[in-house]
Amino acid sequence: MIQNLVISGIHFDLDEDLKKYVQKKIGNLDRYLSRHAKESTTVQVRLKESNAKGKRALICEITFNLPHDLIIVNESSINIYAAVDIAEEKLRNLLIKYKSENVHSKIHKAWLSKREERRS
Repeated sequence: MIQNLVISGIHFDLDEDLKKYVQKKIGNLDRYLSRHAKESTTVQVRLKESNAKGKRALICEITFNLPHDLIIVNESSINIYAAVDIAEEKLRNLLIKYKSENVHSKIHKAWLSKREERRS
């Protein structure tokens, strides 16, 4: 579980069921992070209600502060639980991409350097 998870509501009342739901969905995304990134990652979840142009929309904005990157995902829907689900799916795909770019490249570089040392 992600330790530094802040959930806030803007023009929206948060109940305990919604907080638990967000903690369950977003908190389990740490499996896509390296050990180093897990310790220093902070996550902010903002749940907003908007009445723009007479239409009611519920917005889920998730900000992931990673060691070398900042990932922001926005999703709006007529149901806040649906907005959280869609934002979590987008965030999962972005974290998989982040991990493949940052973690695996370092491992590959270390493996190549060891291989070249053996040849010398």
